[in-house]
Amino acid sequence: MGRIKIFSGSEILALALQEKIEAIGVNTIVKNNIQSARLAGFGNADLAVEVFIQEVDFGKASPVIEEFRMSI
Repeated sequence: MGRIKIFSGSEILALALQEKIEAIGVNTIVKNNIQSARLAGFGNADLAVEVFIQEVDFGKASPVIEEFRMSI
């Protein structure tokens, strides 16, 4: 069982998607490269917040992900 990246973008959008995915009972992992870079003393202007889920949960989360993508 591996993890797959379902989103990469701004922190606000990543947290909004995380909330929607977790509302249907799927656990997420958020990797915030912006905060990591800031704490290390580097700047990072990229879309550096990523949301991951387990591969086995993709079928359950797919409709929510598509609805989210269509709304942004």
